[in-house]
Amino acid sequence: MRGGRRLARTTGACVAIVAGVLGLSGCGGDNPDGAPKTGSRTLTIYSSLPLHGPARERSRDMVNAIKLALEESGGKVGALSVTYVSLNSATEEEGTWSEDQVLDNARQAVRDLNAIAYIGDRDSEATALSLPLINEGHILQVSPSSTYDGLTRPGSRRQGEPERFYPSGRRTFGRVVPADHVQASALVGYMKAEGVRTVALLADRDLYGIGLANQVTKAAAGQGIKIVDLGRIDPSARDLAGHGRDIAAVAADAFLYAGAPDADSARVFTAAAAADPGLLLFGPGAGADGPFADGLSAPVQRRMRLTSPLLPPRLLPRAAREFRARFRTTFGRAPAPDALAAYEATNVILSAIARAGDKGNDRRAVADAFFEVRNRRSVLGTYSIDRFGDTSLSTFAGNRLRRSRLVLDKVLRVRR
Repeated sequence: MRGGRRLARTTGACVAIVAGVLGLSGCGGDNPDGAPKTGSRTLTIYSSLPLHGPARERSRDMVNAIKLALEESGGKVGALSVTYVSLNSATEEEGTWSEDQVLDNARQAVRDLNAIAYIGDRDSEATALSLPLINEGHILQVSPSSTYDGLTRPGSRRQGEPERFYPSGRRTFGRVVPADHVQASALVGYMKAEGVRTVALLADRDLYGIGLANQVTKAAAGQGIKIVDLGRIDPSARDLAGHGRDIAAVAADAFLYAGAPDADSARVFTAAAAADPGLLLFGPGAGADGPFADGLSAPVQRRMRLTSPLLPPRLLPRAAREFRARFRTTFGRAPAPDALAAYEATNVILSAIARAGDKGNDRRAVADAFFEVRNRRSVLGTYSIDRFGDTSLSTFAGNRLRRSRLVLDKVLRVRR
Protein backbone atom coordinates (compact mmCIF):
# COMPACT_ATOMS: atom_id res chain seq x y z
CA MET A 1 0.00 0.00 0.00
CA ARG A 2 1.00 3.54 -0.67
CA GLY A 3 1.83 6.08 2.00
CA GLY A 4 3.49 9.46 2.38
CA ARG A 5 7.24 9.71 2.86
CA ARG A 6 7.21 13.00 4.71
CA LEU A 7 9.57 13.86 7.53
CA ALA A 8 8.03 15.15 10.74
CA ARG A 9 9.88 15.22 14.05
CA THR A 10 7.48 13.97 16.72
CA THR A 11 7.62 12.60 20.23
CA GLY A 12 6.57 9.01 19.54
CA ALA A 13 4.67 8.90 22.82
CA CYS A 14 3.15 5.64 23.97
CA VAL A 15 -0.60 5.28 23.68
CA ALA A 16 -1.94 2.60 26.01
CA ILE A 17 -5.06 0.83 24.78
CA VAL A 18 -7.67 -0.78 27.01
CA ALA A 19 -9.43 -3.66 25.30
CA GLY A 20 -12.82 -4.54 26.74
CA VAL A 21 -12.41 -6.17 30.14
CA LEU A 22 -8.61 -6.36 29.83
CA GLY A 23 -6.21 -3.83 31.29
CA LEU A 24 -4.01 -3.74 28.21
CA SER A 25 -1.55 -1.01 29.00
CA GLY A 26 2.01 -0.01 29.74
CA CYS A 27 5.06 0.83 27.71
CA GLY A 28 7.59 -1.34 29.49
CA GLY A 29 11.11 -0.31 30.45
CA ASP A 30 13.94 0.89 28.27
CA ASN A 31 16.58 -1.56 27.13
CA PRO A 32 19.51 0.50 25.83
CA ASP A 33 21.25 -2.26 23.90
CA GLY A 34 18.05 -3.60 22.33
CA ALA A 35 18.76 -7.16 23.50
CA PRO A 36 15.67 -9.30 24.02
CA LYS A 37 14.77 -10.13 27.57
CA THR A 38 13.66 -13.65 28.42
CA GLY A 39 11.84 -14.87 31.48
CA SER A 40 9.23 -12.11 31.77
CA ARG A 41 5.71 -13.31 32.53
CA THR A 42 4.15 -10.22 30.93
CA LEU A 43 4.52 -9.73 27.18
CA THR A 44 3.60 -6.73 25.02
CA ILE A 45 2.33 -6.68 21.46
CA TYR A 46 2.80 -3.37 19.65
CA SER A 47 1.06 -2.05 16.57
CA SER A 48 2.13 0.82 14.32
CA LEU A 49 -0.71 2.19 12.17
CA PRO A 50 -1.64 5.64 10.77
CA LEU A 51 -4.34 7.00 13.08
CA HIS A 52 -4.49 10.39 11.37
CA GLY A 53 -5.28 11.20 7.76
CA PRO A 54 -7.25 9.32 5.09
CA ALA A 55 -6.45 5.89 6.55
CA ARG A 56 -7.49 6.76 10.11
CA GLU A 57 -10.89 5.03 10.10
CA ARG A 58 -9.56 1.81 8.63
CA SER A 59 -6.60 1.90 11.01
CA ARG A 60 -8.95 2.51 13.94
CA ASP A 61 -10.88 -0.62 12.95
CA MET A 62 -7.61 -2.54 12.74
CA VAL A 63 -6.69 -1.42 16.27
CA ASN A 64 -10.13 -2.43 17.53
CA ALA A 65 -9.76 -5.83 15.85
CA ILE A 66 -6.46 -6.36 17.66
CA LYS A 67 -8.12 -5.41 20.94
CA LEU A 68 -10.96 -7.84 20.24
CA ALA A 69 -8.55 -10.72 19.56
CA LEU A 70 -6.73 -10.04 22.82
CA GLU A 71 -9.97 -9.74 24.76
CA GLU A 72 -11.09 -13.11 23.42
CA SER A 73 -7.81 -14.64 24.59
CA GLY A 74 -8.39 -13.30 28.09
CA GLY A 75 -5.08 -11.48 27.80
CA LYS A 76 -3.27 -14.75 28.47
CA VAL A 77 -1.28 -17.39 26.64
CA GLY A 78 -0.84 -20.16 29.16
CA ALA A 79 0.80 -18.62 32.22
CA LEU A 80 1.91 -15.54 30.28
CA SER A 81 -0.01 -12.25 30.34
CA VAL A 82 -0.23 -10.31 27.07
CA THR A 83 -0.72 -6.53 26.91
CA TYR A 84 -1.09 -4.25 23.92
CA VAL A 85 0.27 -0.83 22.96
CA SER A 86 -1.09 1.02 19.92
CA LEU A 87 1.35 3.47 18.33
CA ASN A 88 0.33 6.10 15.78
CA SER A 89 2.59 6.20 12.72
CA ALA A 90 0.95 9.39 11.42
CA THR A 91 0.95 12.99 12.56
CA GLU A 92 -1.85 15.54 12.49
CA GLU A 93 0.45 18.01 10.73
CA GLU A 94 1.29 15.65 7.85
CA GLY A 95 -2.00 13.75 7.72
CA THR A 96 -0.20 10.50 6.93
CA TRP A 97 2.58 8.33 8.27
CA SER A 98 5.99 9.96 8.53
CA GLU A 99 9.42 8.41 8.34
CA ASP A 100 10.47 9.78 11.73
CA GLN A 101 7.33 8.55 13.44
CA VAL A 102 7.63 5.06 11.96
CA LEU A 103 11.25 4.84 13.13
CA ASP A 104 10.38 6.21 16.59
CA ASN A 105 7.67 3.57 16.96
CA ALA A 106 10.05 0.76 16.01
CA ARG A 107 12.71 2.01 18.44
CA GLN A 108 10.18 2.23 21.26
CA ALA A 109 9.13 -1.38 20.76
CA VAL A 110 12.71 -2.65 20.61
CA ARG A 111 13.60 -0.79 23.83
CA ASP A 112 10.67 -2.37 25.68
CA LEU A 113 12.04 -5.36 27.60
CA ASN A 114 8.65 -7.10 27.38
CA ALA A 115 7.98 -6.55 23.66
CA ILE A 116 7.30 -9.86 21.93
CA ALA A 117 5.66 -8.90 18.60
CA TYR A 118 4.93 -5.94 16.33
CA ILE A 119 1.89 -5.59 14.05
CA GLY A 120 2.57 -3.24 11.14
CA ASP A 121 3.25 -1.25 9.31
CA ARG A 122 0.21 -0.65 7.14
CA ASP A 123 2.12 0.60 4.09
CA SER A 124 4.95 -1.31 2.44
CA GLU A 125 7.23 1.72 2.39
CA ALA A 126 6.72 2.25 6.13
CA THR A 127 7.44 -1.43 6.78
CA ALA A 128 10.68 -1.11 4.80
CA LEU A 129 11.76 1.49 7.38
CA SER A 130 10.65 -0.27 10.56
CA LEU A 131 11.65 -3.82 9.63
CA PRO A 132 15.45 -3.55 9.98
CA LEU A 133 15.08 -2.05 13.47
CA ILE A 134 12.51 -4.60 14.61
CA ASN A 135 14.64 -7.38 13.14
CA GLU A 136 17.74 -6.22 15.04
CA GLY A 137 15.65 -6.56 18.19
CA HIS A 138 14.72 -10.13 17.16
CA ILE A 139 11.02 -9.25 17.46
CA LEU A 140 8.40 -11.03 15.36
CA GLN A 141 6.78 -8.52 12.97
CA VAL A 142 3.54 -9.40 11.19
CA SER A 143 1.94 -7.03 8.70
CA PRO A 144 -1.76 -7.24 7.82
CA SER A 145 -1.32 -5.18 4.67
CA SER A 146 2.29 -4.59 3.47
CA THR A 147 2.59 -6.65 0.29
CA TYR A 148 5.79 -5.47 -1.44
CA ASP A 149 7.66 -8.60 -2.57
CA GLY A 150 11.12 -7.30 -1.73
CA LEU A 151 10.34 -7.38 1.99
CA THR A 152 10.48 -11.17 1.92
CA ARG A 153 11.55 -12.53 -1.46
CA PRO A 154 14.47 -12.22 -3.88
CA GLY A 155 13.87 -10.96 -7.39
CA SER A 156 13.00 -7.29 -6.83
CA ARG A 157 14.89 -4.66 -8.82
CA ARG A 158 16.24 -2.97 -5.68
CA GLN A 159 19.72 -4.07 -4.75
CA GLY A 160 20.23 -6.17 -1.63
CA GLU A 161 16.62 -7.19 -1.08
CA PRO A 162 15.39 -8.85 0.99
CA GLU A 163 18.66 -9.35 2.89
CA ARG A 164 19.05 -5.67 3.77
CA PHE A 165 15.87 -5.82 5.84
CA TYR A 166 17.35 -8.50 8.12
CA PRO A 167 20.56 -7.18 9.74
CA SER A 168 20.31 -9.85 12.47
CA GLY A 169 20.73 -12.54 9.83
CA ARG A 170 17.46 -14.21 10.93
CA ARG A 171 13.99 -13.92 9.42
CA THR A 172 11.49 -12.27 11.74
CA PHE A 173 8.88 -10.79 9.36
CA GLY A 174 5.78 -12.23 7.74
CA ARG A 175 2.33 -11.27 6.51
CA VAL A 176 -1.16 -12.70 6.48
CA VAL A 177 -2.15 -11.37 3.04
CA PRO A 178 -0.53 -12.49 -0.23
CA ALA A 179 2.54 -10.71 -1.56
CA ASP A 180 2.38 -8.63 -4.73
CA HIS A 181 3.60 -11.34 -7.09
CA VAL A 182 0.40 -13.22 -6.25
CA GLN A 183 -1.78 -10.14 -6.74
CA ALA A 184 -0.03 -9.45 -10.03
CA SER A 185 -1.01 -12.90 -11.27
CA ALA A 186 -4.58 -12.26 -10.14
CA LEU A 187 -4.66 -8.93 -12.00
CA VAL A 188 -3.30 -10.48 -15.19
CA GLY A 189 -5.74 -13.38 -14.90
CA TYR A 190 -8.60 -10.92 -14.52
CA MET A 191 -7.45 -9.06 -17.64
CA LYS A 192 -7.23 -12.28 -19.60
CA ALA A 193 -10.74 -13.29 -18.53
CA GLU A 194 -11.97 -9.91 -19.82
CA GLY A 195 -10.38 -10.50 -23.23
CA VAL A 196 -7.54 -8.03 -22.78
CA ARG A 197 -4.49 -8.50 -25.02
CA THR A 198 -2.59 -5.20 -24.66
CA VAL A 199 -2.27 -3.09 -21.50
CA ALA A 200 -1.00 0.44 -20.99
CA LEU A 201 0.74 0.56 -17.60
CA LEU A 202 1.56 3.44 -15.27
CA ALA A 203 2.71 3.28 -11.66
CA ASP A 204 3.31 5.77 -8.89
CA ARG A 205 6.80 6.30 -7.49
CA ASP A 206 6.26 4.62 -4.15
CA LEU A 207 7.63 1.22 -3.21
CA TYR A 208 4.26 -0.51 -3.49
CA GLY A 209 3.41 0.82 -6.94
CA ILE A 210 6.87 0.23 -8.39
CA GLY A 211 6.96 -3.31 -7.03
CA LEU A 212 3.47 -4.20 -8.24
CA ALA A 213 4.18 -2.83 -11.72
CA ASN A 214 7.31 -4.96 -11.97
CA GLN A 215 5.44 -8.08 -10.85
CA VAL A 216 2.58 -7.44 -13.31
CA THR A 217 5.10 -7.18 -16.16
CA LYS A 218 6.57 -10.55 -15.18
CA ALA A 219 3.15 -12.21 -14.82
CA ALA A 220 1.87 -10.83 -18.12
CA ALA A 221 4.87 -12.25 -20.01
CA GLY A 222 3.87 -15.72 -18.86
CA GLN A 223 0.20 -15.31 -19.81
CA GLY A 224 0.53 -13.83 -23.28
CA ILE A 225 -0.55 -10.28 -22.48
CA LYS A 226 1.49 -7.38 -23.87
CA ILE A 227 2.42 -4.66 -21.37
CA VAL A 228 3.38 -1.20 -22.60
CA ASP A 229 5.08 0.40 -19.60
CA LEU A 230 4.67 4.18 -19.68
CA GLY A 231 6.80 4.78 -16.59
CA ARG A 232 6.34 6.14 -13.08
CA ILE A 233 4.39 9.29 -12.28
CA ASP A 234 3.39 11.61 -9.46
CA PRO A 235 -0.40 11.09 -9.23
CA SER A 236 -0.82 14.34 -7.31
CA ALA A 237 0.45 16.41 -10.27
CA ARG A 238 -1.89 19.23 -11.23
CA ASP A 239 -2.21 18.28 -14.90
CA LEU A 240 -2.51 14.60 -15.89
CA ALA A 241 -3.83 15.22 -19.40
CA GLY A 242 -0.42 14.49 -20.93
CA HIS A 243 -0.38 11.06 -19.32
CA GLY A 244 -3.88 10.49 -20.66
CA ARG A 245 -2.66 11.24 -24.20
CA ASP A 246 0.25 8.81 -23.74
CA ILE A 247 -2.18 6.10 -22.66
CA ALA A 248 -4.48 6.72 -25.63
CA ALA A 249 -1.52 6.55 -28.02
CA VAL A 250 -0.87 2.93 -27.05
CA ALA A 251 -4.24 1.86 -28.52
CA ALA A 252 -4.49 -0.75 -25.75
CA ASP A 253 -7.50 -2.76 -24.61
CA ALA A 254 -6.97 -1.78 -20.98
CA PHE A 255 -5.15 0.56 -18.65
CA LEU A 256 -3.56 -0.54 -15.38
CA TYR A 257 -2.46 1.90 -12.71
CA ALA A 258 -0.20 0.34 -10.07
CA GLY A 259 -0.73 2.38 -6.94
CA ALA A 260 -2.90 2.38 -3.87
CA PRO A 261 -6.53 3.39 -4.55
CA ASP A 262 -6.89 6.92 -3.20
CA ALA A 263 -8.07 10.33 -4.36
CA ASP A 264 -4.91 10.90 -6.42
CA SER A 265 -5.15 7.60 -8.27
CA ALA A 266 -8.82 8.36 -9.00
CA ARG A 267 -7.57 11.40 -10.94
CA VAL A 268 -5.21 9.16 -12.93
CA PHE A 269 -8.03 6.81 -13.93
CA THR A 270 -10.27 9.75 -14.78
CA ALA A 271 -7.59 11.15 -17.12
CA ALA A 272 -7.11 7.75 -18.77
CA ALA A 273 -10.87 7.30 -19.22
CA ALA A 274 -11.25 10.74 -20.76
CA ALA A 275 -8.41 10.15 -23.22
CA ASP A 276 -9.68 6.76 -24.42
CA PRO A 277 -13.40 6.05 -23.89
CA GLY A 278 -13.00 2.38 -24.86
CA LEU A 279 -10.45 1.36 -22.21
CA LEU A 280 -11.16 -1.06 -19.42
CA LEU A 281 -9.53 0.20 -16.23
CA PHE A 282 -7.67 -2.12 -13.81
CA GLY A 283 -6.00 -1.63 -10.46
CA PRO A 284 -5.43 -3.06 -6.99
CA GLY A 285 -8.56 -2.44 -4.98
CA ALA A 286 -8.07 -3.09 -1.25
CA GLY A 287 -9.69 -0.06 0.35
CA ALA A 288 -11.10 1.27 -2.90
CA ASP A 289 -14.62 1.93 -1.59
CA GLY A 290 -13.66 5.28 -0.01
CA PRO A 291 -12.12 8.52 -1.35
CA PHE A 292 -10.97 6.62 -4.44
CA ALA A 293 -14.44 5.49 -5.49
CA ASP A 294 -16.01 8.80 -4.53
CA GLY A 295 -13.53 10.54 -6.85
CA LEU A 296 -14.76 8.64 -9.92
CA SER A 297 -17.82 9.47 -11.98
CA ALA A 298 -20.44 6.76 -12.51
CA PRO A 299 -19.35 6.10 -16.13
CA VAL A 300 -15.73 5.64 -15.04
CA GLN A 301 -16.78 3.38 -12.17
CA ARG A 302 -18.55 1.09 -14.63
CA ARG A 303 -15.24 0.53 -16.44
CA MET A 304 -13.24 -0.28 -13.29
CA ARG A 305 -11.93 -3.76 -12.45
CA LEU A 306 -10.19 -4.06 -9.05
CA THR A 307 -8.48 -6.96 -7.30
CA SER A 308 -8.42 -7.46 -3.54
CA PRO A 309 -7.16 -10.23 -1.23
CA LEU A 310 -10.04 -9.32 1.10
CA LEU A 311 -12.90 -11.54 -0.04
CA PRO A 312 -16.56 -10.82 0.68
CA PRO A 313 -17.67 -12.27 4.05
CA ARG A 314 -19.91 -14.89 2.40
CA LEU A 315 -16.83 -16.47 0.77
CA LEU A 316 -14.85 -16.63 4.01
CA PRO A 317 -15.03 -19.20 6.81
CA ARG A 318 -17.84 -18.99 9.33
CA ALA A 319 -15.35 -17.61 11.86
CA ALA A 320 -15.03 -14.45 9.74
CA ARG A 321 -18.76 -13.80 9.88
CA GLU A 322 -18.72 -14.42 13.63
CA PHE A 323 -15.89 -11.91 13.97
CA ARG A 324 -17.87 -9.29 12.07
CA ALA A 325 -20.87 -9.84 14.33
CA ARG A 326 -18.76 -9.53 17.51
CA PHE A 327 -17.03 -6.45 16.16
CA ARG A 328 -20.33 -4.75 15.36
CA THR A 329 -21.72 -5.60 18.80
CA THR A 330 -18.58 -4.39 20.58
CA PHE A 331 -17.80 -1.25 18.59
CA GLY A 332 -21.17 -0.29 17.10
CA ARG A 333 -20.16 -0.48 13.44
CA ALA A 334 -19.23 -2.98 10.77
CA PRO A 335 -15.45 -3.43 10.49
CA ALA A 336 -13.43 -2.27 7.51
CA PRO A 337 -12.16 -5.27 5.49
CA ASP A 338 -8.58 -4.60 6.71
CA ALA A 339 -9.71 -5.30 10.27
CA LEU A 340 -10.05 -9.00 9.51
CA ALA A 341 -6.36 -9.19 8.54
CA ALA A 342 -5.34 -7.31 11.71
CA TYR A 343 -7.45 -9.70 13.78
CA GLU A 344 -5.72 -12.70 12.22
CA ALA A 345 -2.28 -11.10 12.59
CA THR A 346 -2.94 -10.90 16.33
CA ASN A 347 -4.24 -14.43 16.57
CA VAL A 348 -1.33 -15.96 14.66
CA ILE A 349 1.05 -14.09 17.00
CA LEU A 350 -0.77 -15.52 20.02
CA SER A 351 -0.55 -18.94 18.38
CA ALA A 352 3.21 -18.53 17.87
CA ILE A 353 3.65 -17.63 21.53
CA ALA A 354 1.73 -20.77 22.48
CA ARG A 355 3.65 -22.88 19.95
CA ALA A 356 6.94 -21.74 21.49
CA GLY A 357 5.86 -23.49 24.72
CA ASP A 358 8.07 -22.76 27.70
CA LYS A 359 9.98 -20.31 25.46
CA GLY A 360 6.86 -18.25 24.76
CA ASN A 361 8.57 -15.28 26.41
CA ASP A 362 11.64 -15.54 24.18
CA ARG A 363 11.63 -13.30 21.11
CA ARG A 364 13.65 -15.59 18.89
CA ALA A 365 11.63 -18.67 19.80
CA VAL A 366 8.35 -16.89 19.04
CA ALA A 367 9.62 -15.62 15.68
CA ASP A 368 10.80 -19.12 14.79
CA ALA A 369 7.40 -20.54 15.80
CA PHE A 370 5.65 -18.21 13.37
CA PHE A 371 7.61 -19.74 10.50
CA GLU A 372 6.39 -23.18 11.56
CA VAL A 373 2.72 -22.32 10.93
CA ARG A 374 1.16 -25.06 8.80
CA ASN A 375 -2.46 -25.54 7.72
CA ARG A 376 -3.71 -22.94 10.15
CA ARG A 377 -7.47 -22.48 10.12
CA SER A 378 -8.30 -18.81 10.38
CA VAL A 379 -10.86 -16.15 9.56
CA LEU A 380 -8.99 -15.61 6.28
CA GLY A 381 -9.03 -19.29 5.35
CA THR A 382 -6.59 -22.15 5.90
CA TYR A 383 -2.98 -21.22 5.23
CA SER A 384 0.66 -22.01 5.93
CA ILE A 385 3.66 -19.69 6.26
CA ASP A 386 6.54 -20.42 3.89
CA ARG A 387 10.26 -19.99 4.50
CA PHE A 388 10.08 -16.39 3.29
CA GLY A 389 7.34 -15.43 5.75
CA ASP A 390 4.58 -15.34 3.13
CA THR A 391 1.12 -16.84 3.44
CA SER A 392 -0.05 -19.60 1.11
CA LEU A 393 -3.38 -17.82 0.61
CA SER A 394 -3.84 -17.02 -3.09
CA THR A 395 -7.51 -16.30 -3.79
CA PHE A 396 -8.50 -12.77 -4.79
CA ALA A 397 -11.77 -10.99 -5.38
CA GLY A 398 -12.18 -9.46 -8.81
CA ASN A 399 -14.45 -6.50 -8.10
CA ARG A 400 -16.39 -3.90 -10.01
CA LEU A 401 -17.53 -0.57 -8.65
CA ARG A 402 -21.20 0.22 -8.33
CA ARG A 403 -22.36 3.41 -6.64
CA SER A 404 -18.91 3.73 -5.02
CA ARG A 405 -19.09 0.23 -3.52
CA LEU A 406 -17.08 -2.85 -4.42
CA VAL A 407 -19.24 -5.57 -5.98
CA LEU A 408 -17.82 -9.06 -6.56
CA ASP A 409 -17.45 -9.89 -10.24
CA LYS A 410 -15.12 -12.90 -10.27
CA VAL A 411 -13.23 -15.11 -7.83
CA LEU A 412 -9.62 -15.23 -8.98
CA ARG A 413 -7.63 -18.27 -7.85
CA VAL A 414 -3.90 -18.04 -8.43
CA ARG A 415 -1.93 -21.25 -8.85
CA ARG A 416 1.09 -21.35 -6.52
